[in-house]
Amino acid sequence: MSTSTEPFPKTSFAYLAKAESRHWWFRARNNILIWVLRNKVSNFTSFLEVGCGTGFVISGISKAFPSAKLAASEYYEDGLAFARQRVPSCQFWQLDATTMTETEAYDCIGSFDVIEHIEDDERVLSNLFRALKSGGHLLLTIPQHHWLWSGSDDFAHHVRRYSGSEIQRKLITAGFKVQYLTSFVSFLLPLMALQRLVASRQDYDLDAEFQISVPANAALYLVMRFEFLLLRTGLRFPAGGSLLLLARKP
Repeated sequence: MSTSTEPFPKTSFAYLAKAESRHWWFRARNNILIWVLRNKVSNFTSFLEVGCGTGFVISGISKAFPSAKLAASEYYEDGLAFARQRVPSCQFWQLDATTMTETEAYDCIGSFDVIEHIEDDERVLSNLFRALKSGGHLLLTIPQHHWLWSGSDDFAHHVRRYSGSEIQRKLITAGFKVQYLTSFVSFLLPLMALQRLVASRQDYDLDAEFQISVPANAALYLVMRFEFLLLRTGLRFPAGGSLLLLARKP
């Protein structure tokens, strides 16, 4: 993982486990991920999530694809304790993604808001390429636009935010062919930009980000639902708070 910072503040796992299932961002991201897996991957029998956190994503995937053989890894045992409770049928283990050695083991691998924590992200992408079977898919989400850097990035010990061209170049270098790329959290980008302008990085408050009011949470989720409907029509967004990429191993 990162040699100069922790990849994630491990004390936050209990907080995340409590907040994810009702928070607009985590719910919206799961909707998009499962749609991509159903409509752009579909035919997979084995799936690995690298950096599963508390297991919120792999729990959603287990419900959407009950016949798939699921595995998930996490750098911190603190996160795995929650993940194991959420998906007892999934195989979990503790793993540093920079040292994984599996070869041609999975039809599909997902890593969701993980590699931005890792200094040597190119090594991780090479490891994920090797771990996929020929014809297998890698599904990624990552934070986008360096100019959106804020106190939340500092708190999460991010190493970087990405541009589309940067992550595509790194995927191609690792051997992948990029099949699908879009931004998301796009309609809320002006609000994110405004927030960065008025708040200093030192003012970041985890409680303020996660303990939002019920009406505000519902409104933000509704915006993301509309964005999701447009993605389903084939529209791709050129800018947004996050990037989603689907790449294939030839």
